[in-house]
Amino acid sequence: MWPKQTWVEMSEGMAEGAAQPPLVVILGPTGVGKTALSLHVAQALAGEIVSADSRQIYREMDIGTGKASAAEQALAPHHLLDLRRPDEVLTLAEFQQLAFAAIHAIHRRGHLPLLVGGSALYVRAVVEGLQIPPSPPDPATRARLEAELAAEGVAALFARLQALDPIGAAAIDRQNPRRVVRALEIRLTTGESKLVLAGAEPPPYRILRIGLNLPREDLYRRIDARVDAMIAGGLLAETERLLAAGYSPALPAMTSLGYREMGAHLRGELALAEAATRMKTETHRYVRHQLTWFRKMGEIHWFEPGAETPATVEQLVRGWLSFGRG
Repeated sequence: MWPKQTWVEMSEGMAEGAAQPPLVVILGPTGVGKTALSLHVAQALAGEIVSADSRQIYREMDIGTGKASAAEQALAPHHLLDLRRPDEVLTLAEFQQLAFAAIHAIHRRGHLPLLVGGSALYVRAVVEGLQIPPSPPDPATRARLEAELAAEGVAALFARLQALDPIGAAAIDRQNPRRVVRALEIRLTTGESKLVLAGAEPPPYRILRIGLNLPREDLYRRIDARVDAMIAGGLLAETERLLAAGYSPALPAMTSLGYREMGAHLRGELALAEAATRMKTETHRYVRHQLTWFRKMGEIHWFEPGAETPATVEQLVRGWLSFGRG
């Protein structure tokens, strides 16, 4: 049953003030348990979940992205999932606009918005109000870079980006072809780094940042078990269906974690066990990258996932909401 107690109702009887509307952010590395925690908070506090995951925007890509299942999505409203086909692009500016619109609509309903995800740039775009560089796609430059990507691979393009824009290169995933191509495109067409923004205008929200993390070896074990579960749950078949539907293995979506390794197995380049091992190793590398960026963000209340964590976080959020209305 959807809880009837809204944030507005929880605030009744408290002193009136000029408090900004609330936004709770739940972040952390891949596989740490953000989905379960966000569902608990959403159900307890009339929350709606706004995804901040750069891969869960794709339709037909469910297992490999760790997307909440249909049963989980039925427990609380979810937003910004399944926005694009795997061969379509969603720019950071478009994501930011959609996220602000979703959060505004949630506030109007009197519910609590929960921004949940592990894509640090997506989270920053919302909570810091990044002013995205006004650089529309340049078809000619994009086509040239895509041809270079196909001929030389993402490592060569990333090395070029490092030479032209070392600060911008340090801020992106070097193995994400879409991010590398876009960063190079912006640099070549504007002469500016992707990170040279027109400024940042913090959104009109009161923000509570909650982080989930584990000691490194515990996190790696959890990731490895998650990879095994994904493969047992049909990741290989999901990848095969996407390829059979005509989605190129060179697409950014199809070269992301999991799909890249399963694609290599389907092409006969890796045994399934080797593909699984590589997927685990690359996910370990990716979470190190995530944590580096989370540590650069503002104040985060960190928790380790455990049996008592959902109730503890719920209590923290309740107190924070009450304090903001006092």
